[in-house]
Order: sequence, then C-alpha cells, then structure tokens
Amino acid sequence: MAETIETDVLVIGAGIAGAGVAADLARDFRVVIVEREDRPGYHSTGRSAALFIQNYGNAVIRTLTRASAPLFHGADRGLFPHPLLSQRGVLYVASAETAEEYAKLLAEAEGIREISIAEAMAMVPILRKETLVSASYEEDAQDIDVAALHQGWLKAAKARGVRLVTDNGVLSAERTEGRWIVETRDFRIAAPVVVNASGAWADTVARSFGIEPVGLQPLRRSMAVLPGPEGYDIRRWPLLNDAAETWYAKPDGGRLFVSPSDEDPVEPHDAFPDDMVLAEGLHRFEQAVTMPVTHVERSWAGLRTFAPDRTPVAGFDRTADGFFWLAGQGGYGIQTSPGLSRLAGALIRRATLPAEMEAIVPALSPNRFRVSRPE
Repeated sequence: MAETIETDVLVIGAGIAGAGVAADLARDFRVVIVEREDRPGYHSTGRSAALFIQNYGNAVIRTLTRASAPLFHGADRGLFPHPLLSQRGVLYVASAETAEEYAKLLAEAEGIREISIAEAMAMVPILRKETLVSASYEEDAQDIDVAALHQGWLKAAKARGVRLVTDNGVLSAERTEGRWIVETRDFRIAAPVVVNASGAWADTVARSFGIEPVGLQPLRRSMAVLPGPEGYDIRRWPLLNDAAETWYAKPDGGRLFVSPSDEDPVEPHDAFPDDMVLAEGLHRFEQAVTMPVTHVERSWAGLRTFAPDRTPVAGFDRTADGFFWLAGQGGYGIQTSPGLSRLAGALIRRATLPAEMEAIVPALSPNRFRVSRPE
C-alpha cells in the first residue's frame, strides 16, 4: 500500500529549478520534492556547461540574471563553501559571412567591447586569421560551478526539512477539498500547492493533472570533448563564440568542449547526440581555427526547453487552483535560477516583489498562453 504524505507544497522535479524553489519555500512551508529519475539533476542540470553572462537572452532573462548576481557574487559559505563563479570571458568572432549577425550582437549587447584582430589572436592563438574580420570581448562572463550550486540548494532544502523522493514520477493527480492528491509509484502525496518544475517533461506533467500544456518544446544541444591543441595552455582562454551562434568552444582544464549550438526539436527523453549534427558543428569550428579535429574523446547531449516566446514560465495557472508552473528556462536556467527561485517563492507566498521583478511577472505568467481565456 502506498505511503501517504501530507505537505504544504509538492515540487515536481529535483533539477536546478526544483531544488532552488524548494530551498526558498522551505523557510516557511513543509515541502516535498518528487523526482522521476533515481538521482536529482540527471538531465539538463547535470549536463550544463553554464556561464554567467549578462548579455544572454531577452529583456526578461536579463532582468532575472541581474537579480541572480548577488547570490553568485556573495554566496552563503555555509551552503557554497567555494566560489560559484570563476573568470572566463567570451570572445565573439565573425567572418565575412557572419558580419550581419555580428552587427546585431553589438547593437543589442551591454558590456561588450570591440577588439582588434591582433588582440583576438593573442587571446586564442588558434584562430584562423585569414577568415577573421571582426572580434569583440565580454570580460564579465564567468564559469558557473553548476554542481556546487545545485548541491548547495539541495543541502539547504534538506536542512530546512524538505523530503526528497527519487525514482517516483507522477502517475495521476486530482484536485479535491482544496488539495492536490498526487499518485506516484510508491506514494500518495496531498498538497494544496504543486510546483511543476519538471523541465522537458513539464507539459507532460501538466496533462497528468488534467491541465492544458503551454507549448513547451525541448531542444537538443550537443557537446563534443576534444583534446586541447598541442603546445598551448588553454586553461585561461575565453569561451570562443561564433557571432552567428553556429558553434562555440569552451576550455575545460586541458580540453575543449565544442558544441554545434544545435537546437533540434525532440520529445522529452534521455538525450544523446546526433553524430551528423555533431560532425557538421565540428566542421564549422574547424573552418574558424587552425586546429584539426582528429579525435573526439566523448560526447553528450542535453535538453534545453523553451516556451514559444523563449521566456520562462513562472506563475499560477488560472485554470487550475494551486498549480504553479516553473519551467521553460531554456539555455538560461542555471544563471537565472537564483532570481527565478526567489520570484517563484514570492509569488507562491503572495509576497511583494521588488519593482523590477514585479514588472516582468506578466511576461512570465503561464496565462499568457491561455488565449481562449483572456485575463
């Protein structure tokens, strides 16, 4: 017989979104997290090579990034004993074919300065000089220790009494007497509020609650690990980014992580790379550098899930009492997670938000997709 758990808030998903909001809410509520996999952060969170970049995403994303900066720069040493950020920088490069995309990048960016071809070559000596026509550098871009951030929030959640249940996906749910009754393989969980933080599966989870999906689309992003170029110490190189976003290369120790920047629509699943997509991306990378790609040490893929307008979904669904969406973070989920966790916690508490955050609430609301039921 399934064990029954009574709680105030049930969070579905133990990735970066679920862990962050659970840690926040546990200050005031009893919280349970259920995770369909056998460990937290198995999918997108555990496969992210994230950076903290202010010039990433639309205006809403940039607001959330600004709101997240204080945690990254002044993390609680009790939860995050080591710095969450380390200096990286981003070098944007353009060829004659990508000049238009490069101009658009500069027009929309903050904190990016144009540099000479010589400066770019000094930063990354393997660039192919004959194809390089423009370059810019964003100094204030930093590596995020994703595992430390995720584990710190799980640690905080546990310390505040959160119960984490793994290997238990949602089977069914119904609303009765002001509570959701949620069935999983081993448990029957009753909670007035449910937070749908299930990443690529968020629309699927909504359907199990009898709620209309909001149109979330998982997109596959692939990565190849290459040995570093011989004769170079690449550890302090910046991330190298094609202005047209057809590839990027990120140093990691003595290796290079190279991605084709693919965004192939897929169904929610345990993602794996498409060999042809990876090969095409590596070919584009080779055209920009003097380093031949002779060996791929390993590769992987993850899912970046977007709403139709590429803005996260955070808020109560007006078609279902007590059902809160926290999904669609796409490629910005790690760097915006501190701000988005606090915003979600405030909305669930019905608390006042700072003016800048209050201003973006309508843009985040799941109800923006409820065209047949206008506000």
